[in-house]
Amino acid sequence: MNLISSSCLLLLRSFSRNIHRRNTHPFISRLYTEGSSQTTVELSKAQLQKLRVQEQRFKRRLHSVHRKFSVVPENSEFQGQHHVYFEDGKGIYRSPLGHDEQEMLEVFNADWGGGGYGTIQRVRLSPSETMLAVAVKKDHHEETRCMLVPLGGVIHCQKALLVLDNVLSFEWATDDVLYYSTQETLRCLCVFRLHLSDSDVETTLVYKEKDPEFFVEVSRSRDQRLVTINCSSKISSEVWFVDSKTPLSFPTLIQSRQPGLLYHVEHSDNYLFILANTGANQEYQLLRAPLASPTMPHWVPLFSAVPGTVIKDMELLQDLCVFTVKDSQCRLQIQTLSTQEPYQLNTHQLPHWACDLSPQRVGTVDRGSFGFLLSSPVHPPVRYLYSSREQKLSVTEDTTKYISLTEFNTTRLQAASQDGTMVPLTLLHMPALSELHKAPLLLHVYGAYGVDLNMAFSPEKRMLMEDGWALAYCHVRGGGERGLAWHRAGSVLQKRRGVEDLAACIQTLHHLGVSHPALTALTARSAGAVLAGALCNHNPQLLKAVILQAPFLDVLGTMQDPSLPLTIEERGEWGDPLIREHWDNIASYCPCHNIIPQLYPSMLITAYSEDHRVPLSGIMKYVERLKKAIQVCTTRDGVNGKKSTDLETGDVERFLSISA
Repeated sequence: MNLISSSCLLLLRSFSRNIHRRNTHPFISRLYTEGSSQTTVELSKAQLQKLRVQEQRFKRRLHSVHRKFSVVPENSEFQGQHHVYFEDGKGIYRSPLGHDEQEMLEVFNADWGGGGYGTIQRVRLSPSETMLAVAVKKDHHEETRCMLVPLGGVIHCQKALLVLDNVLSFEWATDDVLYYSTQETLRCLCVFRLHLSDSDVETTLVYKEKDPEFFVEVSRSRDQRLVTINCSSKISSEVWFVDSKTPLSFPTLIQSRQPGLLYHVEHSDNYLFILANTGANQEYQLLRAPLASPTMPHWVPLFSAVPGTVIKDMELLQDLCVFTVKDSQCRLQIQTLSTQEPYQLNTHQLPHWACDLSPQRVGTVDRGSFGFLLSSPVHPPVRYLYSSREQKLSVTEDTTKYISLTEFNTTRLQAASQDGTMVPLTLLHMPALSELHKAPLLLHVYGAYGVDLNMAFSPEKRMLMEDGWALAYCHVRGGGERGLAWHRAGSVLQKRRGVEDLAACIQTLHHLGVSHPALTALTARSAGAVLAGALCNHNPQLLKAVILQAPFLDVLGTMQDPSLPLTIEERGEWGDPLIREHWDNIASYCPCHNIIPQLYPSMLITAYSEDHRVPLSGIMKYVERLKKAIQVCTTRDGVNGKKSTDLETGDVERFLSISA
């Protein structure tokens, strides 16, 4: 179990205004209009034909690059006592340990029972491999359910023994005791215990959250001893546990919630190992407490991050803690700390190109090693293994298949923001930095909820880079790249800092000779669109095009409506408009409420008609206000000829960057 990801960050990624395996119906609005809402782009037949040819060639190349990287490693495999399992989103397959993968049999498929199919969201194997619990999300809906599948004997796509509706997270305490949380209107407040006996199925409510700002998730310690109930808000947390040795007992509280206290727990040898923000500048540090005396007065500090680095995650092995850390330029490192005296810290450098570390899924207890995937947006995943016995980090697969890939550059930069803060910036490119003046540039930003930018491998990004694009990732305040303080510095009353950081990153790149505004595009999704939209209102001249996916644009309107599912629990991120200072602050940057008559970049906005996290009404309001502002601007200034929100044919060619 990777603590921070599985509790706080997983909640934020999956259930805040973020995108997590969306299967909802798309609604697309392309803003190529100006002068009036009825004005359309006029192209000659020759221009249209040229664009159609480019589009077809682009699609063929896209299919080709996906085929090229179709066999890259994924976190789709987990191991039981007797079998290895593979999950592909729609089905789960298994084969006996040590046998060829061709002997795989299907043990589960995501059939919704006559209502179509869903997508697998979560899988948990019982300790003795007798039961499988699988969460499935119905395609094009928010509805979820958990299916329990028996695995005894010779099986082939066994039917579910039991179906639990609206279940979000779950963990096995034993082979016949399952703890699970339920979700209602995107809120997760209750935890139940399911006891499977020979004669009956007993369900018991074991926890109910009373504070609507908190979200509840069930997880499990890596040694499979404890089932934990994690209650988290944006500013504090509280953890309860159930010992699998007494699976029918009621949960025990570790430490009651306190404003500003965030903590996550692991277990080994009757000790709790606690990551809590009790370190310098309220950053995470490692502490230990006896399982029998878990409260805060018994927490003993063991480790704090080296100055200039922040702890991003932790895995607890038999006698070792393995930390994933980032330095001031967002470079990844692995640090290991022995859990017995004398405490010895070792640092293991990772490849310079590494931007994303994804822990390997754990099925059974393996406390002697830590497996993970390393990747970047343009480098395919590579499997690594840290062995505590050998105290060695090694690559566990043949990487010669990647030698044929053209080399690329990973350049770490910093941009000075308006208040002097240095903002990390990761630039991926193939030509030398000095040769990027005419290169098209694609910028990425998020900057919310303390979540890092997604920098996992993407075949499309690899294709763009091979076609001469430069890809920039702006690690602005409000995100989590530089730790908890970095998030606080860009949330609530400080949210505008993220907009200033984004502008500084773009200006720094242009000043260094990387592309120029006419060839610069920005992409953002969900809450990242707040910064992108605010930038377009205040500095539209920095960009030529913007792509917004399921964008959160009407912050002020949404946060004033407590009837919406996420409004109350997200006050810790955006503020409470009922407080005048907060209202004024949100109003100052909200993309939807700061549109003015001016020339805007070209925009492609994609929204989802059944998205309950980002209301479609707010997006439609933004689109209509933007169209009217452009109409006023073009009418007032008499803009003729080339539309500012249209790309010239030559620009389209550069943005598509189709190789001959």
